[in-house]
Amino acid sequence: MNEKKRLRVGILFGGRSGEHEVSLASAASVIRGLDPDKYEAVPIGITKEGHWLVGAGAQKMLPEVLKGGQRVMMTADPTDAALVRLDGSGGGQRLDVVFPVMHGTFGEDGTIQGLLDLAGLPFVGAGVLGSAIAMDKDVSKRLLQVAKIPVVPWIAVQRADWEHHPREIQSNIEKKFRYPLFVKPATLGSSVGMSKVHSHAELAPALNLAAEFAMKILVERNMIAREIEVSVLGNHDPKASVPGEIVPHHEFYDYAAKYLEEGTQLLIPAKLTAAQVKKIQKYAVDAFRALELGGMARVDFFLVKKGGKIYLNEVNTIPGFTSISMYPKMWEASGIPFRELIDKLIELALEQHHEKARTKYQIELPPGPSGALEA
Repeated sequence: MNEKKRLRVGILFGGRSGEHEVSLASAASVIRGLDPDKYEAVPIGITKEGHWLVGAGAQKMLPEVLKGGQRVMMTADPTDAALVRLDGSGGGQRLDVVFPVMHGTFGEDGTIQGLLDLAGLPFVGAGVLGSAIAMDKDVSKRLLQVAKIPVVPWIAVQRADWEHHPREIQSNIEKKFRYPLFVKPATLGSSVGMSKVHSHAELAPALNLAAEFAMKILVERNMIAREIEVSVLGNHDPKASVPGEIVPHHEFYDYAAKYLEEGTQLLIPAKLTAAQVKKIQKYAVDAFRALELGGMARVDFFLVKKGGKIYLNEVNTIPGFTSISMYPKMWEASGIPFRELIDKLIELALEQHHEKARTKYQIELPPGPSGALEA
């Protein structure tokens, strides 16, 4: 009996993003989680400069791929090999499905998803539109409001406006919010470029920092609240996991608390009433649909300590997959272990690709009298 062919899974990691290092840790966990009887992992690293490298031979560790992998490019021709060598040797390497594990800019914002669509490759996670919407926290908040999902009050500031009218911008912020408040890039995650601002003197430096990482800046009201997260899985019939809670040991859940230091507590399941769990799960699934997402997302909430009001904070379309990441941990607590979760995500990618293939992209016109199409 013929042995069943393994699916060749391209694991995209690294990239030109402030979350480059986080991506390496997530990708390593995904590769470890792939069932070797079902899948052949093809590690594809993108350097901070944007070079594409594929692992070969003994290159098992992802930093090794980034340092000494084979230079390749991904062709946008769906009839060609997916990865083409750049060393002049010709040939290429086909992939069956791609698992992007690239957080932030040029990975989670729809750009990679667009390239994969052009290449005709199935891929895990949201498509171009959903990725771009969820990455822009200003745009996503507007859509969530239309869906009647409570969001944290905010002001969006264009970098150009801040640089040309700093006094006016600061005045507008201080008219709307009291200190402390939060300032962060509108199109980044992992708390990169984010500051908690306690006074007028700290506002301009915080805006300058956020402006280094994005063309649009988000200023948000400070919430004295518990941080609740929930995982969503699915395409057309998404489901929500049991919620978890983040208890940071820093003043807020910043980059260091997430990835560099110990002390932050992850409580799964979160201590919530049945009614709170139901409402948070409903908001998460409603947000998943409102933002046109697919495959997976982690949805983050604030549960205000005084009064118990729930606000949706943000939606992450490529959540962390490290050993301490909430997305897989919450699904494990919901009855889906890590390896099974990876299987389901790949199945959803193939299902969505099949659905896309049903769509017509061309129309057939009858030929004119001369046998050519008439203008």
